[in-house]
Amino acid sequence: MRIVICHNYFRERGGEDQVFEDELELLTSHGHDVVTYVKHNNDVEGLGTTIKAALGTPWNWRAAADIEDLVRRSKAEVAHFHNWLPQISPAGFYGARRAGAAVVQTLHNYRWTCPKGILFRDGQVCEDCVGMSLPWPAIRHSCYRDSRVGSAFLTATFGLHNKLRTTTTAIDAFIAPGPFIKSKLAAAGIPIERIYVKPNFLTSDPGPGAGDGAYFMYLGRLSPEKKVDTLLNAWRLLDAWVPLKISGTGPLRPMVEAAAAQDPRIEYLGFAPDEALDGLVGGARALIFTSGTYEAQPMVILETFAKGTPVIAARLGSMESLVEDGVTGRHFRPGDPADLARVVEELAGPATDIVTLRSNARNKFLNNFTPGPNYDLLMEIYEESIRLRKNDRQEST
Repeated sequence: MRIVICHNYFRERGGEDQVFEDELELLTSHGHDVVTYVKHNNDVEGLGTTIKAALGTPWNWRAAADIEDLVRRSKAEVAHFHNWLPQISPAGFYGARRAGAAVVQTLHNYRWTCPKGILFRDGQVCEDCVGMSLPWPAIRHSCYRDSRVGSAFLTATFGLHNKLRTTTTAIDAFIAPGPFIKSKLAAAGIPIERIYVKPNFLTSDPGPGAGDGAYFMYLGRLSPEKKVDTLLNAWRLLDAWVPLKISGTGPLRPMVEAAAAQDPRIEYLGFAPDEALDGLVGGARALIFTSGTYEAQPMVILETFAKGTPVIAARLGSMESLVEDGVTGRHFRPGDPADLARVVEELAGPATDIVTLRSNARNKFLNNFTPGPNYDLLMEIYEESIRLRKNDRQEST
């Protein structure tokens, strides 16, 4: 199959960038003819390029023309988009469609209904803009990067493309990593029959960890939406000697460093290299995932299950199904440090069947998040999108 894959890299590398690269590797390893159209936010430097990128967010004529030309020259049957913000824009969908390709978009976040992308504001879940044709509250609250101007450009983008009915007329298939994000974006107006659930995956199996550590692990960005304060407050409530290792960086790093200086049970590792993290996660009693947002499908959860390590997660959004309470980990009430402390104490105690939890976590990875099943699902979605595109062409003639 001939495929064009489009992606706008973030300034700080994230899970969307990893998923794009993993799918590219998966497709090329199966012999498909794949070409890429890639932009980098690191190229947006200085006032001039920033203004240019902002003005092109609603409709980037150059990106649309480039993608149309690339699809025509490669004779691609499918154009698969990952992140389009800000240098590709939804105009890219139309360029690919004019060239005759079926258009597929992976929904890594809630951007089609939330300019911020994460349905989170002022320390809590926010659904003010869900289902709105013009998400104006985002401007009032400066949701996108704390900027009213930036939020206005994104609001205008969604206003324009809701008017054009882009999600119903220019995109043949959407890929959601789980059922929760599918339901939320369907509520926002994306046709539910065109949203297909396909999880993320790991390109290689790191193998199970030893699980012989008595410590708990936090791995991720140190920022308000990740509810790092809930994690640290839970440890203040714990009477038992329960070690906690924290790896990551972000604006709340000083808070974490202060907690580690005051509590000898807490060790801050900074931004640890992948090789070290592999052993740390595999040896942990459990990984703690405190995020207060509707996460899509965090790669760190998949990587943790691959090591056979259970996950303690807030009972919120997709975490309710991704982490099965009492099977592959435990749930706690979102934002409740006392409930998190209770769960940690239970999981640290001898009564917990940690061996079974580890086995279940490892099996969930093997059955759901490996390349083989993922490739089969992706091919089914591509073939269905091609069928839908052909039907649309026939109906228009």
